[in-house]
Amino acid sequence: MTSRLVPFSERPYRACVGIMLLNPDGQVLVAQRIDQRAEAWQMPQGGVEDDETPREAALRELEEEIGTNKAEIIAESEDWIPYDLPRDLADKVWHGRFRGQTQKWFAMRFLGDDGDIDLATAEPEFDAWKWTPMTSLADVVVAFKRENYARVVAAFRHLV
Repeated sequence: MTSRLVPFSERPYRACVGIMLLNPDGQVLVAQRIDQRAEAWQMPQGGVEDDETPREAALRELEEEIGTNKAEIIAESEDWIPYDLPRDLADKVWHGRFRGQTQKWFAMRFLGDDGDIDLATAEPEFDAWKWTPMTSLADVVVAFKRENYARVVAAFRHLV
């Protein structure tokens, strides 16, 4: 028995947080997804659990995805920022339940050093990471997230 997918336009967005981690030089951490052959850099992000606030989710996701909690929140996006997945991808991830994600973004100041970042977490999502200028984010991210990242940069550009 196969389940029928809800039409794309009727699917909700998945509640998610995103983290713009800034080093002392004002550069942003991006990481390469482990499940992609092509370059697919992104900032850490992840879903908000039912029992947590977006702020709690951001701190949890930072540690789960890049293996450090050495950061402090310095800003939060005013709005939730949505993006649509490409339709073929939306049918595959999250069992086709969502059209994309709506994200509450947090800018965090990194308080550690590069050795404190450890991608070998319990459930690794990334296999490489680097610091990149905030102005270069749109150049390294997958195409369907570019508009989303432009809005995040606009929200946090005053921090660098």
